[in-house]
Amino acid sequence: MDDIPVRQLRFEFESAPEPVWSRSSPDFALFINALGIHVPHFERFLVKVMRAWRDELDDEKLKADVQAIIGQESHHAFNFLKWTEAMGRRYPKLAAIDAHAAAYFERALKRSKKFQIGFTAGYETFTFLGGMIILNRYQELMGEADPVIRALWVWHQVEEVEHGAVAFDFYRAFYREHEWYRRWMVIHAFGHITAETIRAFAHMVRTEGFYRRPRRALKAWAFCLSFARDLGRAALPVLRADYHPRNHPICNDAQNPVALAWRAHVAAGADPHRLTESEVARMLSGTA
Repeated sequence: MDDIPVRQLRFEFESAPEPVWSRSSPDFALFINALGIHVPHFERFLVKVMRAWRDELDDEKLKADVQAIIGQESHHAFNFLKWTEAMGRRYPKLAAIDAHAAAYFERALKRSKKFQIGFTAGYETFTFLGGMIILNRYQELMGEADPVIRALWVWHQVEEVEHGAVAFDFYRAFYREHEWYRRWMVIHAFGHITAETIRAFAHMVRTEGFYRRPRRALKAWAFCLSFARDLGRAALPVLRADYHPRNHPICNDAQNPVALAWRAHVAAGADPHRLTESEVARMLSGTA
């Protein structure tokens, strides 16, 4: 969390795969696709909020971190909006779901400074935790997957962990004494993320025809709800008064090997826009 490089990536989805892009876990592919519909609208919200209030910061290190998260999140939003557009060719109601997600954050920008900064911190709790959970379950969730969409999500999750403390520190710079409000924003953000994900997931499950096979539909929904449960459980330490992202139990000195290898892989000049199984194997073995 001390190094937050801004990687200016641009993914192309013109020849994108079927949206069910993970052979290891098709249900994860649907779940993360559904989650990803509203994420870029939050990321644009975060950028606007931090730009609006960053000049009031006194801490120069935090100012630099804020500038870095703005850069990372701006590139995330650009690419995930393009992926949503590409998925719209498969899912007819996705444009309306996407518009609904965007409208929420437009309204949120009209709310108080405290709500804007608090909701940003609350929401970033789950992008950080989700990043850690997904990277820790990498092989199970996307060990066999389309190389472009896998590269998209590995990049996103690595960077969400890299800047995982910034929104928390940004909130504390303004409202350190208002711990109760930060905790409420964590709960509020979890409810919002869950509702928005379920909205998109339900449409995707129906479009994929799972309801014609009740067991298949139950399996998909069981995955969705179990992942939401895992996120909720991971967030319990966040409600402690002494919490900081750096001391969350999910963080330790043994950093995630996929994240470490990917950073080294990209720093060495490899193309970050694709990750085949063989590239991941070489990357993890240190021979990439």
